[in-house]
Amino acid sequence: MLTTDMVVAMSLLAVVMLPISFSFFQDQRLLRAHYTRTVAMEIVDGEFETLMAGEWKAHPEGAHRYFVENEAARNLPPGEFFLTREGDRLQLEWREKRGRTVVREGRVK
Repeated sequence: MLTTDMVVAMSLLAVVMLPISFSFFQDQRLLRAHYTRTVAMEIVDGEFETLMAGEWKAHPEGAHRYFVENEAARNLPPGEFFLTREGDRLQLEWREKRGRTVVREGRVK
């Protein structure tokens, strides 16, 4: 009788814990995606402030890759930064290989 109770208790525990463990894995993936987006936003915002402060003059017109010297960029998944300068309009963008982007735009004076 004790063995039967133990088997029933273990199976109930497994039935309850299995969905909870899958829930934790989904939450972990979601948190990682939010973390990645937050890091990309911080880098893009910081670099964009530098560009708007006058650094934009050192970059030619048109769209080209923008190289970032930032330790936090190592935490990002594979992707690239792009700077587009068209007249007085600037756009700094991070494009992840899977298609997600973070973009900042502004006009220089």
